[in-house]
Amino acid sequence: MTPEAAAKKILDTMLGHLGFPVNIELQQADDGPCLQILTSESPHLIGKDGGRLDDMQYLVNRILRKHFPEAPRVKVDCEHYRAIQEDKLVEEVQSMIERVKVSGKAMKMRPLNAYYRRLVHNVLLDETEVESISPSGDDRLKRIILRPRSNEKEA
Repeated sequence: MTPEAAAKKILDTMLGHLGFPVNIELQQADDGPCLQILTSESPHLIGKDGGRLDDMQYLVNRILRKHFPEAPRVKVDCEHYRAIQEDKLVEEVQSMIERVKVSGKAMKMRPLNAYYRRLVHNVLLDETEVESISPSGDDRLKRIILRPRSNEKEA
């Protein structure tokens, strides 16, 4: 059994014990395998701001790593919720970039988890006028700051 098939079985078993009738599709994304949950119970599985999806993803990956230490990290999504949220976040970041360019002032984003912070930083990789700063610390949710890029490094 492949690690991806094992992850699918873990998630299916978990949701079956909780009484959720689901269909799970294994999809290959750019950032690795994704288990897409298809169900009419999506609001209950997604939770507030995707919190339950995060919890299920964490548990699936923890169990998977016990049996397959070298397994790739598996993403858990429900009715394409994460993909929709990622698209919205990219649009929000692009809008903020324009506002920072026009105003010349730094802006703070809403608190984001590590995955979404990485997505924000990736949006800004090719941006020459605006940079992203992530605060240090152990908090799970942090606010990224978008600010005009200083030209001191180029001088």
